[in-house]
Amino acid sequence: MERRRAVVTGIGVVAAPGVGRDTFWKGLAEQPHTGPHAVSHWDPEPVIPRREARRLDRFAQFAVVAADEALAQAGELDIDPNRVTVHVASGIGGLESLEELISNSYTEEPRVSPLWIPMMMCNAAAAAISIRYGFGGQAATPVVACAAGAQAVLDGVRQVEWGYADVALVGGAEAAIRQSTIQGFDSARALSPTLTARPFDRDRDGFVLGEGAAILVVESKEHAIARGAHILAEVAGGASTADAHHITAPHPEGDGAERALRLALEDAELSPTDIGYVNAHGTGTDLNDRTEGNVIARVFGTDVPVSSIKATTGHALGASGAIEAAATVLAMERGELPPNVGLDNQDPAVPLSDIVRERRAWDPQPAVSNSFGFGGHNTCLVFSPPT
Repeated sequence: MERRRAVVTGIGVVAAPGVGRDTFWKGLAEQPHTGPHAVSHWDPEPVIPRREARRLDRFAQFAVVAADEALAQAGELDIDPNRVTVHVASGIGGLESLEELISNSYTEEPRVSPLWIPMMMCNAAAAAISIRYGFGGQAATPVVACAAGAQAVLDGVRQVEWGYADVALVGGAEAAIRQSTIQGFDSARALSPTLTARPFDRDRDGFVLGEGAAILVVESKEHAIARGAHILAEVAGGASTADAHHITAPHPEGDGAERALRLALEDAELSPTDIGYVNAHGTGTDLNDRTEGNVIARVFGTDVPVSSIKATTGHALGASGAIEAAATVLAMERGELPPNVGLDNQDPAVPLSDIVRERRAWDPQPAVSNSFGFGGHNTCLVFSPPT
């Protein structure tokens, strides 16, 4: 079977910089507060009725609200719902529900809700979207740490490209700003003790936690054209690799990350010189930023425009790759590049000459979004402007 082209026709975002893609995009250029980047004043209504919301963990609520916005932008799909697949990742899942289950289980008189198990499942967000909209294609949840959101995008794209589905809802969701997570990452010396993320800055000292969700509607180009949909971007290619090196540290030379980038370009049938922007994983940790910066320079040269948005979004773990994929597509749609907030003094060990410090106008070109996760997981996505 001939491989079909996959395009993006809808985006929905729930994140610390803002709820909804317009507010989110505006918030990406603003200076964030210090500390974990939570979604403030969260209220899932009116998208999710109160009774239904009580049956969903916070991370799944994020996913459903983001899916609702993405589907509204995509418009009437006019399709057999069994030809729609849902791939929504999470690194941790319903942590709040898990903590409540454990806490209540060890009381003198346990009162355990029958809802806590389905609420804590990593696949709860994908299931909730599938059930809410009656989508009967594959519903799946890749769990590959901080590469999970990007991996879900790639998995859904493959379903569309090879004809297993005509439409895919893809993305990630996470709500893990909990004391247990903070203590765990702090003990691993990954969190910023100053509670400020500074990707690629010489004074960076770790990441800050974030939360949220992003969902993209991806469909075959022929299906999108047939129904008169507005195409935002094409998913030109992607690839995944493993470092096979260490459970938390990246490969010191970035071997797996570089292979993922080169394989993604090959998959997209593009050369490094075709790429006009890299949305970096850019966590603000010492090892990640130095390794990723050198990999980007080896593959694309030192003068490709690069930015990380994690200073404003926080590190949303399993949702981060989806949020950053959404930001990359929004950059194409709006003809602007998002800034690398928090960069005051670039680390001289990061050999990149064009890290975007302020939002700038951009003539859209093919772009890459990088995601790397604990365990040595690497997933890179390539997007192109619609043609």
